[in-house]
Amino acid sequence: MEHLAIDLGKRESQICLRDDRGEILKESRVDTCEIGEVLRRQSKPTRVVVETCAEAFSVADEVLEMGHEVRVVPATLAKALGVGERGIKTDRRDARALSKASVQMDLGSVHIPSQRARDLKAACGHRDVMVRTRTLLINNARGYLRTRRIRLNATTAKSFVNRTRKELQGRPEGLPLALDRVLRSIESLSELIAEADKELGMLAKADPVCSNLMSMPGVGPVTAISMRAGIDDPHRFPNGHRMQSYLGLTPGERSSSDTKRITGITKAGPSHLRWVLIQAAWSFWRSQPKDPNVLWAKALAAKRCNAVAIVALARRMSSILRAMWFSREPYRFDYAMRREQPALNR
Repeated sequence: MEHLAIDLGKRESQICLRDDRGEILKESRVDTCEIGEVLRRQSKPTRVVVETCAEAFSVADEVLEMGHEVRVVPATLAKALGVGERGIKTDRRDARALSKASVQMDLGSVHIPSQRARDLKAACGHRDVMVRTRTLLINNARGYLRTRRIRLNATTAKSFVNRTRKELQGRPEGLPLALDRVLRSIESLSELIAEADKELGMLAKADPVCSNLMSMPGVGPVTAISMRAGIDDPHRFPNGHRMQSYLGLTPGERSSSDTKRITGITKAGPSHLRWVLIQAAWSFWRSQPKDPNVLWAKALAAKRCNAVAIVALARRMSSILRAMWFSREPYRFDYAMRREQPALNR
């Protein structure tokens, strides 16, 4: 088997091809868009190694279509494989290091998501960008209002825009043109976000997995689609705890010798999905105060605090959603109760 390492770049990429003995057979720079042509010229079985980046998964798809092996190496592991060794980092040296490592060991690979998962993740990402941009614009407008010592009680973007206009237009100085542009941008983004929400709702209803996940209180189209896209294949987690760990919702540990210290959650894995689950937990907490899972979280909050209880509820929700994914049954409050109830009573 031959080993082809590709140091991917936005425009050009560096390749390094070795045989099974580690001898370099070919080195060159190629246009990133023409990597498929390089792969088509590989007549022998080849293991292709790339680092995680924006182009990695599309390259991985081409590799698999042509019958070769692919390894998408986490960027956090690259340094341990010799990338950037001794403070010298070039595309050529990086490709050599990755190909050499592939010859010496069977490198692990991150999960390669399906095209469906990537499309759903992109749809959520586009909406998230618009929401964050609107938040920045609202904060900018609020900052201006503070300089004028104007305080508005507005709970939605629409009410904020309307009240800001009404308040300033009733003053002698009027509404500044610059601020008016910001308010019009907020209105435009709100319309686009509403369109995105409608599209995500349709996507969630059309997907059997998402439709079932939304039967859980607090879980709407955004949470269901984010879960569907972020996890993609639940079979890669042997149990709920492993998935909780992947999501970064489990406590960390810094122990050494006789010292044992349990820290806060690790915050590993996909940060956006973790954030969405925590927001879903808040929604669950407020909308279903009598649900047994919420009562369990409130009992924990009485011992600790609400923030800790919400994270614990999000962690439990992730296990329940995993169970619903496998069983294809709607939400039942007792999915996670038997295993976690003893831990609460300690």
